[in-house]
Amino acid sequence: QVQLVESGGGSVQAGGSLTLSCTASITNGDTYNMYSLGWIRQAPGKEREGVAAIVPGGGVTDYAESVKGRFTISRVNAKATLYLQMNSLKPEDTAMYYCAAARFRSDTWRRVLEYPSWGQGTQVTVSS
Repeated sequence: QVQLVESGGGSVQAGGSLTLSCTASITNGDTYNMYSLGWIRQAPGKEREGVAAIVPGGGVTDYAESVKGRFTISRVNAKATLYLQMNSLKPEDTAMYYCAAARFRSDTWRRVLEYPSWGQGTQVTVSS
């Protein structure tokens, strides 16, 4: 079982920054570095969007076009923690943000929306 807990959400004005964190607890015998990780967001009335993904070693990342150049995904495996640094925030970034995990597969790691394990989410609100 993989349990994920997000933190760091809040309210910020447009142009501001926030950093989200996600800590993992893995109880199925796997190790943290066997998993690709990602961030997903969902705004009211909108479809879920895969925001970013990162491979187990952290050296390769992938981003939605809507956040490229503004958001940075990273991980510290020794702390079993995933991060999302969000800069130049826009009102359209307002959403519930979820972290997600999946056993790494080279052909599917970018498909964050298909990851089986999700956290409970943390709200990000950006005001204009």
